[in-house]
Amino acid sequence: MDGPNSPATPGAAPSENERTWGMLAHLSALAGLVVPLVGIVVGPLIVWLSRRDGSPFVAEHAKEALNFNISVLLGALACMLLTLVFVGFLLGTALFITWLVMMLIAAIKASEGHPYRYPLSLRLVK
Repeated sequence: MDGPNSPATPGAAPSENERTWGMLAHLSALAGLVVPLVGIVVGPLIVWLSRRDGSPFVAEHAKEALNFNISVLLGALACMLLTLVFVGFLLGTALFITWLVMMLIAAIKASEGHPYRYPLSLRLVK
């Protein structure tokens, strides 16, 4: 009984549906542009909680996106504190650009069906 949401067999290429959800796990962090700070974590968290049991591929991408965005959130909070000494503006800009580029790279990898690990990401969700 194979359906569009059934788990893929180990070693099999992810389905189109799985690749789409893997990509959405990364791109859902763009909710942070609408709801500052917490939005970057809420999007990947919703995808991870709703899709982690249906597909190992989607679960892995959503978990990676969640861990990376938690790391970015912590970095953003540190940048906010550092604005008191004016270096936070520069670091915050660099963090935003890095977040955007890394998120797009991860989304592209997921849409191609490849695994992806963010560099310099805390692994808080296991």
